[in-house]
Amino acid sequence: MLNTKMIGNKIAEARKKTNISQAQLAERLFISPQAVGKWERGESMPDITTFNRLAEILGVDLNYFSENIQTQTTEPTTADPLIKQSADLLSKKTEKRPSWDMSLGNWVDADFSGLRNLHEKFSSSNMQRCKFIDSNLSGLLLRTNNVDSCDFSNSDISHSQIQTSNLANNIFRNCVLKETGFSKSHIKDCDFSGSNFTGTDFKKSNYVEGCNFSSSDIDNSHIHGSSFANNIFKNCSLKETEFSESHINGCDFPDADFTGVAFKSGAFVNNTMANAVWNRTTFIGMQIDDVLFDGTLEDCYFENCTFKRVTFQNSTLINTFFKNNSLFKSRGMKGLQFIDCQADRITYEFLKSGKADVTGIKLLTS
Repeated sequence: MLNTKMIGNKIAEARKKTNISQAQLAERLFISPQAVGKWERGESMPDITTFNRLAEILGVDLNYFSENIQTQTTEPTTADPLIKQSADLLSKKTEKRPSWDMSLGNWVDADFSGLRNLHEKFSSSNMQRCKFIDSNLSGLLLRTNNVDSCDFSNSDISHSQIQTSNLANNIFRNCVLKETGFSKSHIKDCDFSGSNFTGTDFKKSNYVEGCNFSSSDIDNSHIHGSSFANNIFKNCSLKETEFSESHINGCDFPDADFTGVAFKSGAFVNNTMANAVWNRTTFIGMQIDDVLFDGTLEDCYFENCTFKRVTFQNSTLINTFFKNNSLFKSRGMKGLQFIDCQADRITYEFLKSGKADVTGIKLLTS
């Protein structure tokens, strides 16, 4: 009969030597902290499939759990057959497929290029000047990581979650980040040029500063409650992406495609958008300051917005509406200027009824 109390003591002893809490151990085993507590009190015991993973995390051999285990008669006994069976079966399984775990690590100047099958979390790690070039990192959960000056070029980081992490000075050129989620993270001076962000979520207080997203695909994404400052989006596709309750400040969008983009309840301030595509773009409840629109705006919509030093220059406005509420009429139009613009009749009349200065607009002829 196994002495569960002895095994519990060994688990507790090894855990404390590794300097991790019951909660941290439970998280890495995908179980509850209460289950770990029961093991350490001798009220229950890990199953066969858990012993191998437990040994890896605690840095011990499987035999550690069977050494000096005694029965109730206090006579020495050999290793229990259950644990021997666990060691035999799981060591064979391990030979077939290595189990990677990079959590709680301090990785400096390491080269992990070409890494594959890293599907487990590698959280609470410090990574500096490491290489992950051409790696498969899809499905990762990065939580409370510090990642500085690392190179992830040409890697697959799709379907991953990056939470409460600091990413600075990293290279993510030509990466796949489809349907990846970013939350409560600080991302600064990173190069994401040529990357695929389709379906990605930036939510819950991300701060993104000084990054390069040139030639990236950010279609069908959702940016909520986040701040983007001084980033470059040259030749980016942002089709059908939604910015909600977000602050976009000092960013450069030359030749970007805003088709179907929705801006809601945020701020769009001091950005440049030369030669951008504006088609079915909506601004609702937005603060729009110090920006210049040029080119053609078609089927666009501005509602409940406030304008400050906003200029439309050499623009053609087609089926584009500026409408609704007193805030817009009393404050908005005063900060709106048109220079050498053209508009169709319905757009012109909406602007005129909102008491905009339309002297810089000529009516399009049919």
